[in-house]
Amino acid sequence: MKVSLSWLNEYVSVDMDVSALADALTMAGLEVDTVTDRYEYLRNVLTGRVLSVSSHPNADKLKICKVDIGENVISVVCGAPNVRKDSIGAVALPGMVFPDGRVLEKGVIRGEESEGMLCSETELGIGPDASEIMVLNSNISVGIHLAEALNLSDTVIEIDLTPNRPDCLSIIGIAREVAVFQGTTITYPDIPISDSDPISDSDRTILDYTSVTIDDPERCPRYAAKLVFDITVAPSPFWLQDRLMSVGLRPVNNIVDITNFVMMETGQPLHAFDFDRLSENRIVVRCADKGETFTTLDQKERALTTNMLMICDGKKPVALAGIMGGMNSEIDDSTTRVFLESAYFDPVCIRKTSKKLSLNTDASHRFERGVDPAGTVAAMNRAAQLMAEMAGGRLIGGSIDNHPAPICAKKIILDVKQTNNRLGTDLNRYEMSKYLKSIEFTVEDQGDTSLSVVPPFFRVDVSRPEDLMEEVARLSGYNNIPTTFPHIPAEVRLPVKLLRERGRIRNLMTGFGYTEVVNYSFIHPSFCDNLQLNEDDSRRNVVEILNPLTEDQAVLRTSLIPGLLKTMHHNTSHQIKNIRIFEIGKTFFSSGKDNQPDEVEFLSGLLTGSRFDLSWHFSETECDFYDIKGVVEELLNSLRVDNIKFTSRSDVSLDYTLPGHTAQIFAGEERIGQVGRLHPRVLKPFDLKQTAYIFEINLDSLIPHIPDTKFSKSVPRFPFISRDITIIIDKDTESRNILEYLDNIGEQLVEGIHLFDVYEGKPVSAGKKSISFRIIYRSPDQTLEDEQVNSIHHAITGRLIDEFHATLPA
Repeated sequence: MKVSLSWLNEYVSVDMDVSALADALTMAGLEVDTVTDRYEYLRNVLTGRVLSVSSHPNADKLKICKVDIGENVISVVCGAPNVRKDSIGAVALPGMVFPDGRVLEKGVIRGEESEGMLCSETELGIGPDASEIMVLNSNISVGIHLAEALNLSDTVIEIDLTPNRPDCLSIIGIAREVAVFQGTTITYPDIPISDSDPISDSDRTILDYTSVTIDDPERCPRYAAKLVFDITVAPSPFWLQDRLMSVGLRPVNNIVDITNFVMMETGQPLHAFDFDRLSENRIVVRCADKGETFTTLDQKERALTTNMLMICDGKKPVALAGIMGGMNSEIDDSTTRVFLESAYFDPVCIRKTSKKLSLNTDASHRFERGVDPAGTVAAMNRAAQLMAEMAGGRLIGGSIDNHPAPICAKKIILDVKQTNNRLGTDLNRYEMSKYLKSIEFTVEDQGDTSLSVVPPFFRVDVSRPEDLMEEVARLSGYNNIPTTFPHIPAEVRLPVKLLRERGRIRNLMTGFGYTEVVNYSFIHPSFCDNLQLNEDDSRRNVVEILNPLTEDQAVLRTSLIPGLLKTMHHNTSHQIKNIRIFEIGKTFFSSGKDNQPDEVEFLSGLLTGSRFDLSWHFSETECDFYDIKGVVEELLNSLRVDNIKFTSRSDVSLDYTLPGHTAQIFAGEERIGQVGRLHPRVLKPFDLKQTAYIFEINLDSLIPHIPDTKFSKSVPRFPFISRDITIIIDKDTESRNILEYLDNIGEQLVEGIHLFDVYEGKPVSAGKKSISFRIIYRSPDQTLEDEQVNSIHHAITGRLIDEFHATLPA
């Protein structure tokens, strides 16, 4: 956004120097990129006195002038009729770049050398007269820069605005900010037109000539219009052209220039249509039809989609709403009647259309960020007034203001204490109120500690208390906020338990030889079916993605197993057969159409291939269920989770693991996961033929069972004594039951119990099995005697025989 200091001074008197102004704007959140002198290009233009004027020998209308430019005298070929001896003019030297882009070079004109150029006002861009060269006051010194001689000075400040400040995409918007940090008031332009009082000398009003129909009020909440008849299209007066050129816009004609002037002044884009070129002399605001095309003012045909908003007359489109007009309704020299449009369009609609068509204009730049919905009519009246004054136009009484979807003011409650806590300030309620009122916010007291604030409509970026806090911070001055150090409590704070234990689990699993993988949370919808789940299983409560990138990523995962199987497939297809992988991640379960899904974090692992890597001292033995179960056991033991049970309970089942090769994992009475061999029918859809074992642990359920306190044991001082016991029991009796029984008998000298052998077959009877345990005995304060251990061991054996109806081997 370019701001001319002379233009800015029309609305607020700038009392500080340019450097201080740039710093103040930057500290207010409007970062100043550059500060330039608008007339810098005139440094190659000097004042010069014409010493002599003689006829050109080869051209009747040209003259050869000797011009004194201070340090030397140069020869200039000139064709201006008003060149006179002893007159002082503006002399451009070679290298001068004119406002229209031409570069002056030393040359020969009709055989005579010309070392410079005597210039007119228009050629130098400092006046409207193009017919004659500039003749300066005779008391001006010779050989000085023209800008210095005429006291030409106008600083242009270029501001790099953030997208959330569209209110500053206007001179008045910047003036409003300057007035705040200067503590002065802003002067708005006088707009005497009243919508209720016809000012035409005719009894007919605008409604007798035209109408506006809005077919899509969501994309066009407001559309205003005014008619100006009997205008004369001509070049704009120089002051208007100068204003536009000062901010980088090219003058076109008085009507178009006025719409651009008001846009830069107020921030409201306008569009002028040739009223006589509008079919049926009316406007319809609608979306484009499917397959419709439109030729814009840049003479390019645009292919439109059905969500692009169009401005149409009674038969055809005449403009891309908020972006650019069309060739079929533009203002030209024959235009005598103008239909003036001022509207508010949905920012999202304009942004999408502009991006889709790769068409960015000054109007779309403002509309897509959000213009002032309350300033629509005022900007229109301002432009209509200027057209009547500068184009000799006649205003038609009244105006149209079609406003089907009014935008309501937002009331925001600002808590004073909370604001100070967040900003690190110590401002009272009165000071905050004063700052907000200075930028035209409506502020009322809301109790003793809060303010009720209504932002003006032009501040489309303010919608919540945090936005008001930002305004208080920047208006009070970021540099006035005291520097403080963060409060660091003396006590040690442990990291969140979930994060801490998740890191421990990763370290343990990698220590067990497993590699962590990270898969996408999006999976194919059929993966749940591939796992062969029950119809009533909660994992079928999938969450569908509204705009999936591919069909393979259409739903959120309800299990980590599909991702592990895809990783297994990728590896086996590359001849990597021995795989040990795990993943920690969230799964997602639908909780209703309009609700956020339930998120559950899982740890899952997969084992397949040989038990050991190929080596001369290890045989190539396939891994089995007990290998992966052992990993889970060791993980839970390392985490010091107590009362862990592995059971084949029939009331909890998984259809995707093989019966007889599956165990449910319980911590106390809470089921936290499962471990087992994957069913071949699950492997088949993934094109896997190799046996695979998996485990799943619900981390949200496991974490509470991990103790926060870490215990350590001293190294035993006395030796242990071990005794083995073998008993014959029913085949269906689980060894877990025997281990639990031994753990609970309460014998103080029993340090550990280990299952080391299970045998079925002859000579053991059918329906029976032989099971062997090793019991470790140790005393913390003495060396045990064999007789003492034998007595205890004999008693334990007897209790096992009685409890499980067991027998001793023959």
